[in-house]
Amino acid sequence: MPLSARRLLDQLVAFPTVSRDSNLDLIDFVEAYLDDLGVRATRVPNADGTKAALYAHIGPDVPGGVVLSGHTDVVPVEGQAWDTDPFTVTERDGKLFGRGTCDMKGFDALALSAVPLALERGIKRPLQIALSYDEEVGCLGAPPMIDHMVAHGMPRADTVIVGEPSMMQVVTGHKGGMGHSVHMRGFEVHSSIAYTGVNAIMMGAKLIDWCNTVNAENAAAAPSDLAAAFDPPYTTLHVGQISGGTAHNITAKDCHFAVTFRVVPGEDLAEWEARFLSKVRELEADMKAVSPETGIDTAPFFGIPGLVPENQGRAEELARRLTGDNGSHVVSYGTEAGQFQDRGYSAVVCGPGDIAQAHQPNEFITVAQFQAGEAFIDRLVAHLAE
Repeated sequence: MPLSARRLLDQLVAFPTVSRDSNLDLIDFVEAYLDDLGVRATRVPNADGTKAALYAHIGPDVPGGVVLSGHTDVVPVEGQAWDTDPFTVTERDGKLFGRGTCDMKGFDALALSAVPLALERGIKRPLQIALSYDEEVGCLGAPPMIDHMVAHGMPRADTVIVGEPSMMQVVTGHKGGMGHSVHMRGFEVHSSIAYTGVNAIMMGAKLIDWCNTVNAENAAAAPSDLAAAFDPPYTTLHVGQISGGTAHNITAKDCHFAVTFRVVPGEDLAEWEARFLSKVRELEADMKAVSPETGIDTAPFFGIPGLVPENQGRAEELARRLTGDNGSHVVSYGTEAGQFQDRGYSAVVCGPGDIAQAHQPNEFITVAQFQAGEAFIDRLVAHLAE
């Protein structure tokens, strides 16, 4: 039985699909819902089978359709002061509160609500639904899903709309990103003779300060034409957590942190990685000169290509036609839009809600924005039925 977008939102938010946990209960629900509508869905599980992406094709088996892409995972609620149950949608003062209502189960619900409309109206071009996992920890679930769609004969769409919250504005570009975990391995001695040891924390501070220096250099440089529209208009490096050490009077044996990059379109993730690793090797040589058993271990844990504005892109043209938005919009967060584009799709970001509400306690999407999303879906299905 078809469910309204609002009812689907209630169902989706009720699944506590925090990235550290499984999303299979939600995937089970979506798969069963689509099956009841006569639509077969395809799962793409992760390596250990604890999570899965899902995609489905509605309409004729011809190319030229539209993919509605969203993620199923949400960020944690621990440590946040919520006034309502975060996993129950609560409507109050024109807002729908709940974890994921904005980022981005609101769009997921709208995408699923398009399926019965598409079946009822007899669309002439396909609608495809793509729901991924682990977006919040690096867009990890989308690439294998996209590759599976391509490799297993899914008729190729010419437009991808990623429904991250953009206030229904058409976002044509976003930064890329990558992250490297870092383990500084020092050599412990008494701090009174620190020069004979290697302090992993203090050496880690040198790598972190290199990040500060690079940020300052990037901020001072004239931005490229592609970068100029972004805020800030340059690539940024960031360290958000650090741990290590044994006691205040012992040179630290270990230090752990991660360095993440938000890279403007037009710059190469691989070149930034090479520059970072070059600095790592330089510092490691200084450490080994004191104690050969020391070192720096690094490992990449995510990489997201940027979304580059397209010249006369089909996705941009369609999204502008459906929304009436003719403004120029780019964002500094990453999405799977860049991953679709990297595989030859035309892609934009366009979805209901304000990104400022994402990840916040008392996360919400306004009823007005959700209704704007419903109107967008109605117009999209009408377009596919033309």
